[in-house]
Amino acid sequence: MWAEFHEKGKLPQPIRGNTGASQEGPHNTPIDRQNPDMLAPPSTDHGTVPNAAWPFALSHNRLQTGGWARQQNVKVLPVATEMAAVNMRLEGAIRELHWHQSAEWAYIMKGSFRVGAVDEEGRNQIGDLEPGDVWYFPSGVPHYIQALSKGGGEFLLVFDDGNFSEDSTLLLTDFTAHIPREVVVKNFPGLTNDDFNKVPGEQLYIFPSKAPGDDDEQVENPAGEVPSTFIFPWSKEPVKQLNGGTVKVLDTRKFPASKTISAALVTVEPGAMRELHWHPLSDEWNYFLTGSARITVFAGDSNARTYNFQAGSVGYLQKSVGHYVENIGNDTLTFLEVFKSPRYSDISLSNWLALTPPKVVQAHLGFSDATMKKLEQFKSKDHQVVKRSGPMVAGKRSWA
Repeated sequence: MWAEFHEKGKLPQPIRGNTGASQEGPHNTPIDRQNPDMLAPPSTDHGTVPNAAWPFALSHNRLQTGGWARQQNVKVLPVATEMAAVNMRLEGAIRELHWHQSAEWAYIMKGSFRVGAVDEEGRNQIGDLEPGDVWYFPSGVPHYIQALSKGGGEFLLVFDDGNFSEDSTLLLTDFTAHIPREVVVKNFPGLTNDDFNKVPGEQLYIFPSKAPGDDDEQVENPAGEVPSTFIFPWSKEPVKQLNGGTVKVLDTRKFPASKTISAALVTVEPGAMRELHWHPLSDEWNYFLTGSARITVFAGDSNARTYNFQAGSVGYLQKSVGHYVENIGNDTLTFLEVFKSPRYSDISLSNWLALTPPKVVQAHLGFSDATMKKLEQFKSKDHQVVKRSGPMVAGKRSWA
């Protein structure tokens, strides 16, 4: 359906095989082209499944001098109760000193940044990150983000609370603007009222700033640096090569500070898919970086629904629902899987069947003895991304 919906000169229609009929009333062709499995769902879709897709392009954008920010939370994607996200851009600017009631996990998409934080013991960390790197700040830890590279950069923030709102961030300038001046002065013995004459009367949020030099931002701290680093050079980590793509995982086994968030970065080649699986410990938050994808969510009791995603889209899958992620385009599909959990985990359908007594599997699926022998290859969990060799069966997609 993806290829058919993108055929030049042809309008997408809610027709699949012998079902459906043409659209005669008003329709939104660009949205229809992006969502063929919404307009013409496969016959396997059934029942009611909460909406699992949201494009950041529909999020309200907050524009500031030096950058912008837009968010996704339960207000726009109600099913996303465990995690929320912000897409932010800084150009010659600082995201001002602030803290959150939720933990913050970040992935840099473009540009380089300097971040700094201080923990509850007064220990600090100041460090630089590149595209593909990650930071994590626990709830309540104050920090800042500063663009370093020429032209700035862009990053993704994920928070471990679906109700999180970027507009509820606790900001330094907002804090000082709402405390009586005499109290602020009293808080800093040795400073006078005049020292605070240029303190802003309202929040800065994002504001222009000259990029720091290589050695002018380190601060000597008698308490020392944080014992568990808040930043991780994920871009330097090797990927695991699979049949049809790659994957690399980041959780507390490599990044101990990230106690509430784990993640995987996955690539899927054209004609391949992230295998049928589910996650037993946490909901899954997805962000699509490149390519085009489709996901069918199986929620039990015959309920299933298929969604389409493009770069810049968010997906959200509840804990333990069965699903796959298929590359339906001609370019490499790249996406993040993010979980509110200290450890990454998944259950593979093919691995499960391969490790179950053959007679039990045959009683369920009617497999022959020859088919059961083919399942031997799935006894290890090395098939997170799979690519079928040979033609697809008409009307079906059999990959593993």
